[in-house]
Amino acid sequence: QVQLVESGGGLVQAGGSLRLSCAGSGRSFSNYVMGWFRQAPGKERQFVARISASGGSTYYADSVKGRFTITRDNAKNTVYLQMNSLKPEDTAVYYCATRRFNIVASTTTAYEYWGQGTQVTVSS
Repeated sequence: QVQLVESGGGLVQAGGSLRLSCAGSGRSFSNYVMGWFRQAPGKERQFVARISASGGSTYYADSVKGRFTITRDNAKNTVYLQMNSLKPEDTAVYYCATRRFNIVASTTTAYEYWGQGTQVTVSS
């Protein structure tokens, strides 16, 4: 059974930084694309970033490009999201996700496995 567990969320002031972690179990995550998504209150879940199985290719939403960095440590079955220069509009529950098949995608419907989420709150 595939399980994803996020951690690292919290309350931070605007301009600050946080690093989220997502630990996976239940299969060899080094063979699959991983993604980060977020959902703000009253809004739909949206794509944030994705990383290829090897870690050699990344892709970001325009809203976070240049501020967020996605990385992975396949030896630890863990993916990270380093978030710098945080803004109040980054406030959301952040989810990591992976796909059943190793095909890159950036839509929520393409990802079958999800973590429970971690809250990030950025104060102004």
